[in-house]
Amino acid sequence: MPTPCPIENGILAGLSEDEQASNFPHLHPVSLSVGQMLHEPDGIVDQVYFPTDAVIAVLCTTGDGHSAEVAIIGYEGMVGVAAFLGGGRSSHHAVVQCPGSAFILSAKRLLAEFDRQGAFHRLALRYSQALMTQMAQTAVCNRCHSIEQQLCRWLLLSLDRPFSQALSMTQEQIAGMLGVRREGVAEAAGRLQRLGVIEYRRGHILVRSRAELERRSCECYGAVKQEVKRLMSIDGAP
Repeated sequence: MPTPCPIENGILAGLSEDEQASNFPHLHPVSLSVGQMLHEPDGIVDQVYFPTDAVIAVLCTTGDGHSAEVAIIGYEGMVGVAAFLGGGRSSHHAVVQCPGSAFILSAKRLLAEFDRQGAFHRLALRYSQALMTQMAQTAVCNRCHSIEQQLCRWLLLSLDRPFSQALSMTQEQIAGMLGVRREGVAEAAGRLQRLGVIEYRRGHILVRSRAELERRSCECYGAVKQEVKRLMSIDGAP
């Protein structure tokens, strides 16, 4: 495995040279595995993750154990915004969806950098706005759009992060992320496969026609992508 570089993360890449020189020595590279729990509800956020090629799902869970994904975080952002937004505790589960690498920075160090009100302060607030936009758009999508549209949106957002056209995820796992029944995902995935949009077998999804996947998705995918691009000056498309 190649050694990850901090500037493979969009926020870290956007820091000034002085900020990079000051903070990069305090970063610790880690390998993240599928299903690894990074933060839990009401847990103290004592370290923040800056993914490079890993993808992290932010999940909201109900009291009876049901959950749904409300955001996806990849190379463009960070996991643990509560560390500088004032709460200091996570309100959601943050679970590794696609394995890969990330850099860890202590919340104490991050807060000190945030309080300097330099480039990190600006980028962190902009990313927080982009993250809130994604959460709001996901809520609308889950309420108003078909399972097929939700699946297309979710596939596109997931595949954008590791710059790939393939994804390893079972239908049951996808259903859990979307907060819908597995049968609904199976029906939607089967329809997309028959149309030649994707190829699905044994938990592996390969996109055959990204253009058609985008066409069949709802406007939510484009809205989230455009907002991240506007705020972070990063284009998530491969």
